[in-house]
Amino acid sequence: MERKEFLQSILSLSAMGTLSSFKQFTDTLPTQSKRMPVLFTSHGNPMDIPLSKEDRPFWNALFHLGNELQKKYEVKAALVVSAHWCSRGTFVNISPEQQQIYDYYGFPKHYYDPKYHAKGAPEIAKEVTKIIPSVHETTEWGLDHGAWPMLMHLFPKANIPVFQMSISYYESPQYHYELGKQLKSLREKGVLIIGSGSLIHNLQILGEKFRTGDMTPFGWEPEYDAWIKKQIDERSFMNVVNYETSHKLGKLAAPTPDHFVPVLYSLGLIDPKDELKYFYEGKPNLPAFSERSFILA
Repeated sequence: MERKEFLQSILSLSAMGTLSSFKQFTDTLPTQSKRMPVLFTSHGNPMDIPLSKEDRPFWNALFHLGNELQKKYEVKAALVVSAHWCSRGTFVNISPEQQQIYDYYGFPKHYYDPKYHAKGAPEIAKEVTKIIPSVHETTEWGLDHGAWPMLMHLFPKANIPVFQMSISYYESPQYHYELGKQLKSLREKGVLIIGSGSLIHNLQILGEKFRTGDMTPFGWEPEYDAWIKKQIDERSFMNVVNYETSHKLGKLAAPTPDHFVPVLYSLGLIDPKDELKYFYEGKPNLPAFSERSFILA
């Protein structure tokens, strides 16, 4: 699978936002629903990990969302498509015990202290390979930092079984979108599917800024953020799928597919009856980064 070929992002920085749209949505979540919601969410970055939900508005939004989801849905398992598991081919983890992967490097020791002991969901994970035979089973992965830091606040008791599906790095955006469509039946079986990435994520130019100490935005981030929000709101999903050519800033906002394509899985899973709400809209006030996150239900 050659996973070691793929560099893991360690420099994404957090953005701030309001929780008003999240509260409006969770207040109107149905008390019962056969079909599970779908999430697309940022997962923060290693520098956020020591922060509590009181200090980090995004963690706080995830915490409240997780509470509402567990009150109003019977979540049997969560499937995460994380930006930080890239492979040749698509794999699903069927391990009954989920290894916590600290796939970031060079941080102080206390960044590696948090523990998240979530169980896997082998039988549900195997359903993925039944639905899509081209997906391969594996036990060689676990929960990387595209999953466990976010899950640690969404489901802090680790009481929801969870497993990951990898991103086939060299496939087209259309491939990922169509694969998401094929997973729709899992929504009827109590599986919460989460795309975990970032709509704007350019590690290279962010790193250049980080080294200079100047963390002001480049200036183009609000334009792209507003454009992609408009495409999602209007369900112009082909513009999102073709993000590299449908907007002049597409390749600048997402020069590599890893953090962007998780949104294509989430959009592929949409049902015409679903309502879309942003549970966190972090303002693009940091360079080359977005925390815009939404729920479909």
